[in-house]
Amino acid sequence: MNRIENLFSKKSKNILNVYCTAGFPKLDSTITVMQSLQHAGADMIELGMPYSDPLADGPVIQASSSKALQNGMTIKKLFEQLSDFRDLITLPVLLMGYMNPILQYGFEKFCKDAAAVGIDGLILPDLPEYEFESEYGTIIRNNGLSFVFLVTPETSEARVKKLDQLSSGFLYAVSSSSTTGKDKKMEDVTGYLRRLKSINLKNPVMVGFGIKDKQTFQAACESARGAIIGTAYIKALEQNQDVDAATNKFINAILS
Repeated sequence: MNRIENLFSKKSKNILNVYCTAGFPKLDSTITVMQSLQHAGADMIELGMPYSDPLADGPVIQASSSKALQNGMTIKKLFEQLSDFRDLITLPVLLMGYMNPILQYGFEKFCKDAAAVGIDGLILPDLPEYEFESEYGTIIRNNGLSFVFLVTPETSEARVKKLDQLSSGFLYAVSSSSTTGKDKKMEDVTGYLRRLKSINLKNPVMVGFGIKDKQTFQAACESARGAIIGTAYIKALEQNQDVDAATNKFINAILS
């Protein structure tokens, strides 16, 4: 059982997955931010690999990626930073990013290096289902990595079932067909989450996009195993240069 499966087997609800951008706010902030999240009470970390042309990221996360790239963050640099991170971090960690820089790095090398440092899974929103099935999924599985597909309110039940079967770890339920950080009334999402809950899915469901505070987190958790918060946390880091203080204040406000 890997760390993601272990988390879901031990914790039945209110699982908090927090997104942070590697190399933000400073190039050497990556491990500091991850440690702060662990100490503050996050259950899982989604570590964003900065990219200049992201599909699903809203302006706040895009700006953090631009800053990280300006700071000098690359995939090679990230793996150097993560070389000993398992000495400090016990939480499940997924890498979230886009195919272009990974293909430039070498997809098989990327998966091997991710597994070697102790990464648990991948979220690659622009990896098409058919390419996953025909080429990349085998490489991912052979390196012991989980892979998380995203579904939206517009995804048909048949496709939800298909993406659930291809996913491992959890299924990422995007709260709306927009970018991250957009305000979303969680009551508008409830029917969609109930529909997902009624389908006999293999994987637990985590909700992302528009989760920003205690109220939206709790609302999401009523119909799913947990939620993913990104934009609101990046804003918190922007507003306070003390990473520990910013993280503790932010996570405590959600979990208290």
